[in-house]
Amino acid sequence: MRYVKWTFIAIIALLLFSFFHYTLPQTDIARVVGTENRRIDFGENSFFWASPDVGTAIDKNRDVFFIQTFRADGKPMVYRNEDTGWGWPPYFKLDSSNLQAEAQNMVSNSDNPRWAAITHYGWRNEFLTIFPNAISIRSVEGPDVGFFPWFNVMFFIVLGGVLLMLWRMWAQFRERTIDPALESIGDTIDEVDAKADNLWARVTRWLGSWKGKPRR
Repeated sequence: MRYVKWTFIAIIALLLFSFFHYTLPQTDIARVVGTENRRIDFGENSFFWASPDVGTAIDKNRDVFFIQTFRADGKPMVYRNEDTGWGWPPYFKLDSSNLQAEAQNMVSNSDNPRWAAITHYGWRNEFLTIFPNAISIRSVEGPDVGFFPWFNVMFFIVLGGVLLMLWRMWAQFRERTIDPALESIGDTIDEVDAKADNLWARVTRWLGSWKGKPRR
């Protein structure tokens, strides 16, 4: 039973970690080498694509912007560039066309590189054919520029505060409402048991009075 409990806890922790790692923003330093507009037919991986641009119709296929980059270590990284609109995750991104123009303006080659900080969410997976969604792009001085994840840190601080407040509210509700109710139910059950024992004793005595007196 103990192993089942810890397995369940580990699965929940893994799901929460995956959810936050996919949803929260991350920033990569890369060199933009090209942009394109590609027609995508959505299949089993449609869950990992955003909704259509605001004002466009929902269909099984649509044009999607892509930003092609190379990181400082020479590894390629391709980002999709889709609006999130008013859906999930709540980035309220409505400027994918403008972002595509900014990315196109930052295209450079290895001889004269221009480095960009690309903020995104999501994962890159070749097997599932999924791409991280670029949220913003801005020029930086070089590939060694670092960024502290202030948003993620503040998010977890606020989330921890909300969870602590909910836990305190639940503890007070239980102390003021549930525990007295359970105690009242327990007292009632004890009273019923006592009355039942008393009734049974009276019935037993009544039945005993019907027995004949022992002969001498």
